[in-house]
Amino acid sequence: MTRHTSQAPRTLCLLIACVLAAACRRAQYAGDDTSKVHVGIVFDIGGKDDRSFNAAAWAGVKCAETGTLPDGKTTCGKPALGIVLRDVEPGTPNSIEPAMRAFAERGYDLVIGVGFTQAPIMQVVARDYPGIRFAIIDGVVLQDDGKTPMPNVAGLLFKEHEGSYLVGMIAAKTSRTGTVGFVGGMDIPLIRRFEKGYEEGAKAVNPRVQVIQNYVGVTDAAWNNPGKGKELSLAQMDKGADVIFAAAGNSGLGAFDAVEQAGMQNGRATHYVIGVDSNQNAVKPGYVLTSMIKRVDNAVYDIVKEVVDGKFTGGFHVFGLESEGVGYVMDQYNRDLVSPDAIAAAEEARKKIISGQIKVTDAMAQ
Repeated sequence: MTRHTSQAPRTLCLLIACVLAAACRRAQYAGDDTSKVHVGIVFDIGGKDDRSFNAAAWAGVKCAETGTLPDGKTTCGKPALGIVLRDVEPGTPNSIEPAMRAFAERGYDLVIGVGFTQAPIMQVVARDYPGIRFAIIDGVVLQDDGKTPMPNVAGLLFKEHEGSYLVGMIAAKTSRTGTVGFVGGMDIPLIRRFEKGYEEGAKAVNPRVQVIQNYVGVTDAAWNNPGKGKELSLAQMDKGADVIFAAAGNSGLGAFDAVEQAGMQNGRATHYVIGVDSNQNAVKPGYVLTSMIKRVDNAVYDIVKEVVDGKFTGGFHVFGLESEGVGYVMDQYNRDLVSPDAIAAAEEARKKIISGQIKVTDAMAQ
């Protein structure tokens, strides 16, 4: 297995900067088995314990490494792939490129970036290291013509609008006030895709439903501000929203705190939150109506397996309802919260979306 060694002087300086940065916690590489496929993953600033997007990516690579979930005990239902895994949790956006370059310089077989904001960085790094394979979650890395995907970069993309449509239906079916809320993280087209699908699903079951939407901010910091997420959620609740869909990374945890603060009456929550990306039903049991999951874990595992099997392909890898790339969760934590009528309606819609009978608007394509 070849280890690539280009761009040495520049990367050495960047690597030293990464090591010296207190918030850039890079694993040690001594003693690595060079006969195994090496995978490096660079999280966004929310970190791998955000119980959402980053956590799902972490579950995917840990499954590939050990055949278990990150707890090291629970099986992930798939075989371990015999890889060497290292990760970086950047404390600031400035730490992302040095980390990515460090993996590439060391000749890692696959470097994974978590989140679309890493796309411009990955474009530069992947151009400098054409022999290294990269993957980016929720992003596309194009060549200089702005149209053609880079051959050494796989973009792992999801039809979030489809899954959001289904939880929008469940929200409207559950709401007693006829008003539901949406709290987004960074105000970007990707999160507008969640919002639009959610609104269309809600209006499909109640054309008169009111959907209140707010965003935490317009910079990367919007993903890691639970206090602001809670503030926006409480404001929506004051306006009558009794179900809130939080697509905001770590900031979304503030919505969980807000609905819990509202409390229960007669043994049931007065307000509910809908989780995102990972199954967040257990975060605040009894207050989480459901979670709109993106199977980032499956997508990450699959791209690692492609590398292990020697079948890596760059370009677009798209996951929707038809491939169970998105969906909603029913489990022991919310089975008594969602009505059979709501589930039946969502399942019927799921079939119609897959067949093409229902066309959910993709806000990113407009």
